[in-house]
Amino acid sequence: MPVLPSLPILRPQRHRPPTPDGHDTQHAEAIVDCAAYINGQRVRECGDPTRAIARVRTEGRGFVWIGLHEPGEDEMAFLADLLGLHELAVEDAVQAYQRPKMDTYDNSLFMVLKTVAYVEHTAGNASQIVQDGEIMIFLGPDYIVTVRHGAHSQLRTVRAGLEADPDQLAIGPAAVMHAIADHIVDEYLSVVEAVEDDIDEMENSVFTPNRPVDIEQIYLLKREILGLRRAVSPLMPAMRSLAGTTTDLMPKKIRSYVRDVEDHLSVVADRVSTFDEMLTTLVNAALAEVTTRQNEDMRKISAWAAIALVPTAIAGIYGMNFENMPELSWTYGYPMALGVIIGLCGTLYLLLRRRGWL
Repeated sequence: MPVLPSLPILRPQRHRPPTPDGHDTQHAEAIVDCAAYINGQRVRECGDPTRAIARVRTEGRGFVWIGLHEPGEDEMAFLADLLGLHELAVEDAVQAYQRPKMDTYDNSLFMVLKTVAYVEHTAGNASQIVQDGEIMIFLGPDYIVTVRHGAHSQLRTVRAGLEADPDQLAIGPAAVMHAIADHIVDEYLSVVEAVEDDIDEMENSVFTPNRPVDIEQIYLLKREILGLRRAVSPLMPAMRSLAGTTTDLMPKKIRSYVRDVEDHLSVVADRVSTFDEMLTTLVNAALAEVTTRQNEDMRKISAWAAIALVPTAIAGIYGMNFENMPELSWTYGYPMALGVIIGLCGTLYLLLRRRGWL
C-alpha cells in the first residue's frame, strides 16, 4: 500500500470560516467540488483534497475527483505537490487558452479540450454567435483533476450523472475523462445544429428578392465557424491517441467508449468543414447579389434620367431669348410643347419598361 507523504498544514490567507465538515478554505475559492469515490460511491466526509486523497491512498482503492474553476498559481502549486502533477501541465492549466491536445507523462495524462456554447441572438444582429471556454484534465491512477476556464463550461451535470451510475464510476478516473469528453462533443453537436439554422436563414436572406443582404453578419458567422474548427480539428488526433493508448490509466472498456466519442467528433468536424465551404460560397453569392442589385439601381436611375432629359431639353430650347422663334406667338404653342413632352416621356417609359429597366 502506498504511503501518503507528510503534507504541511494549510493556513488560510484570509479570515474565512471553515466549511461545515471542518476542512480548511484556503483553496476553496477555486475548488468547485472535491470528492473521494470508493466502489462508485461518494465518500461524504472527504470534502477537501488532502483528506480525500488520504482516504483513497490509505484504503488503496477508489479515486479523487477535484474540480476547479480558473485557479491561480497557489491553488495549482498546492495540488501539484499533493498529487505529483507535472510542472509543464500545471503551467498550462494556470495560463489557460491552450490548443486542444493530449500529453503523456510518467504516470499521468494531461488533456486539453475546448468547450463551446451557442449564444442566442436575433437574426441579423449578433456580435458573437459561439462562445468558447476550456477544460483541462489531469488523469492519474487514483485522481482526476478538472480545470475549467470560461463561465459556461460547467461539469455539474456530468458529475451528477456519473454519481447516479455507480457501476460506471467504479471503473475509475478514466470513466470520468470519457464522460467529460462525451459531454463536450455532445455540446459541439448542439452548437453545430444551431449554427446550421443560422446559415439557412442567411441563405434565405441572400436569395430572397427585396430583402437586405447583411454581408457583415455572414463574415461574423464565418469567423465563428473558424473558431469552432480550431476547437474541433486539433482534438481529433488527441482523441485518436487517447483511444489507442495502451497505458493502464485507460482500461480497455473505456478505450472502446472513447472510440465512439471520436466517431461523433469526426461527424462534427465534417459538418464544420462543410459550413466553412458553404459560408465562403454564400459570401461570394452575397457579393454578386449586391453587385446585381447595384446594377439594377443604376439602370433605373439612368432610365429616369433619360426621361427627365426630354422636358429639360424642350424647356431649355423654348427658354432661349430670341425674338424670331417659331410658335412664340402661336396660340397653341404652349399646349403643343406640353403635348410633345408628355408624348416623348410616355414613349420612353414604355420602351424602357419593356426592356426591364423600370
